[in-house]
Amino acid sequence: MSIIRDQQERTRFLRFAIVGTIGAGVDFGSFHLLVSFLGVPALWAQACSFTIAIISNFIWNRYWTYPDSRSKPITSQVFTFFVVNIIGLLIRTPIFAWLEVPLRRFGERLPFLPFWVLTADVLGYSIALGVAVVVVMFWNFFVNRYWTYNDVE
Repeated sequence: MSIIRDQQERTRFLRFAIVGTIGAGVDFGSFHLLVSFLGVPALWAQACSFTIAIISNFIWNRYWTYPDSRSKPITSQVFTFFVVNIIGLLIRTPIFAWLEVPLRRFGERLPFLPFWVLTADVLGYSIALGVAVVVVMFWNFFVNRYWTYNDVE
């Protein structure tokens, strides 16, 4: 099976990417709510927002990306999906932690940054989170495809 040659796999990857985009919106939105309005430390907020997003992603992937993958019990799929995503969180957290401070400092040096709309913290957190999300998206797609949804032809 090759994503490049197999139309069905390309469609699945596109749907997975759309679900991931929705999940990123859930992730970024809940992250910024937790940090900005509830005062949750950024490292904890990114872990919480990630968890909220993977719940959303599981539902969308089970019913839209892989609707033909219901020969496995949902409990089995939930378990494997969460294991894959917890490993993704373990990949993502150090990437976020490594990038967010230097990116926030970089944002402080930008003279044109409209601080009333976009603060240096929001810019730094968002870029760090974005890089981490993209890296983990590839991990999640391939491992979920071959483990969580391996009952799909």
